Amino acid sequence: MILILDFGSQYTQLIARRVREARVYCEIHPYSVGIEKIRQLHPEGVILSGGPASVYENDAPLPARDVTELGVPILGVCYGMGVLTLFGGGEVARAPRREYGPADLVLDDTRDLFAGLGTDSTPVWMSHGDKMARLPDGWQVLAHSANSPIAACADRDRRLFGVQFHPEVVHTPLGKEMLANFLFRVCRAKADWTMESFVDQETVRIRERVGAAGVVCALSGGVDSAVTAALVHRAVGDQLTCIFVDNGVLRLDEARRVMEFLREHFHFRIKMIPAGARFLQRLQGVEDPERKRRIIGATFIEVFEEEARALPDITYLAQGTLYPDVIESVSFKGPSATIKSHHNVGGLPERMRLKLLEPLRELFKDEVRVLGEVLGIPGSIVGRHPFPGPGLAIRVLGEVTAERVAILQAAEAIVDEEIRAAGLYDRLWQAFAVLLPVRTVGVMGDARTYDNVVAIRAVESVDGMTADWARLPADLLGRLSSRLINEVHGVNRVVYDISSKPPATIEWE
Repeated sequence: MILILDFGSQYTQLIARRVREARVYCEIHPYSVGIEKIRQLHPEGVILSGGPASVYENDAPLPARDVTELGVPILGVCYGMGVLTLFGGGEVARAPRREYGPADLVLDDTRDLFAGLGTDSTPVWMSHGDKMARLPDGWQVLAHSANSPIAACADRDRRLFGVQFHPEVVHTPLGKEMLANFLFRVCRAKADWTMESFVDQETVRIRERVGAAGVVCALSGGVDSAVTAALVHRAVGDQLTCIFVDNGVLRLDEARRVMEFLREHFHFRIKMIPAGARFLQRLQGVEDPERKRRIIGATFIEVFEEEARALPDITYLAQGTLYPDVIESVSFKGPSATIKSHHNVGGLPERMRLKLLEPLRELFKDEVRVLGEVLGIPGSIVGRHPFPGPGLAIRVLGEVTAERVAILQAAEAIVDEEIRAAGLYDRLWQAFAVLLPVRTVGVMGDARTYDNVVAIRAVESVDGMTADWARLPADLLGRLSSRLINEVHGVNRVVYDISSKPPATIEWE
């Protein structure tokens, strides 16, 4: 196991992804975790993440000083490099010029981290305002750049390494190889963590935690909840009851299609609850997206707890929370910024009768898809585009009404149909429509109209943490615009979103 200590970088989860891609198990913990807890984890190596602070600030986040005395290899990334320098007795200072973006890394020592790269220089991604002014005694420079005389360094005797750049991002082309060198050459880790091993371990963990208690699972028809249900059913069998809630903000004809599919392909109990009127009533007059998410989260729990009371011995609520949900919702693993609440994380009520069971909480979407394949879930579910838990409520910008939901349902159906017909569905991470709280003037049939604007959003991504807008063919965009305006009553203008994540999020709310 590799332990990653989080100092608040938005890239921390990418470090975990790269480690797991190398088939090495890792866990992210806050920088403030106690040294005894770290010892109990028995890590084979430690990675100190980047972060927005500077180590010389009075309130800078710092780990337990004993972390460097564990006797295991440590890699400090950016801010983490500053921590190692400070703890070793070196000096960190503000750089005369902040370095953000691409840089050329010149390798002064091609052993250890840089072994086998086949080059003496390579592009890397910098994002820092500090510099290592003086290395601790016993350390040596491994690489430099034009702006950073000490861009990588090491104390080989203690197996401590630091890099000023970010090897975890795609903008560092050889970053995976550098991290692999740390994992396998320095830490001597084994590449033995797979989804098959995750299934075995998680099945035992769920079984031991649940015991003889009953479990209800929030089932939506998407990959996350389907994989959660299949995994929990594998662990506890008939103790599981799945509940599909029609919350009134699903896609067109979604409830019927999902129930037919689930009953055909799965063999656990599934109950559908029609609750659309309740959700829409609670959302009446609400425009703020955070309030929408919290209302939907609380109403979901209310419905589940009502249903659970009618079932024997129900103690747990299983749901398909993923790691990106947690990262964006709350400062869960460290001092990272809250981006937005997710209905099944930040949107949950403080007091719940049911205990949460979230077996996918530390996984990324692409890992969940692999897990789904291991569990034998049909490809039509495993490869389905992500759909937000709050449903169309956060794609109807502004107040959510039955009329506005119906407009968006019709628009979403057209977008899905055209994307599939163009053969682009599997290439895209997501493609959907957004109903804007804007009306514009148009001319239809020689008459003036004053109707709604629909935005089309299509992105490409690997894990949903970063995304780029998709360059859809112009003729496809033309067909989408024509069909949306002609076939969806109440729409007279269509726009295309060309924002990447970051700075934008994939969903508009």
